[in-house]
Amino acid sequence: MSDNDNESGVSGLGWFLAGLGIGALAGVLYAPKAGKETREDLVASALDAKDKAAVMAQQAQDRAAVLAQQGKQQVGEYVDRGKEYYDRGRTQWAQYVEKGKGLVQEHKEAYASTTGESHS
Repeated sequence: MSDNDNESGVSGLGWFLAGLGIGALAGVLYAPKAGKETREDLVASALDAKDKAAVMAQQAQDRAAVLAQQGKQQVGEYVDRGKEYYDRGRTQWAQYVEKGKGLVQEHKEAYASTTGESHS
């Protein structure tokens, strides 16, 4: 049932827009102006719409460039932070390895002293 409601809403909107367009066209064609004036008005409206579209396109392009630059900066920051974490982890790992080697050596020496053997 909701599908029918959605379809009728969409088709109703489509018919409304079509009627609006037809009404506007009829209004222009039956306006109390000469044909030449009507054509000039239509051309002027079309050129105005073209200019507005060009301005909006340029604004969208400028905004996209700003967002792209911000995205590049954020990616650079994340990469730098990732390198920092990697280096920190690598340093800690090296410290743990050295500490482990020291513990192994201490246990070897302690074992050797209890058994009287020499393990170097």
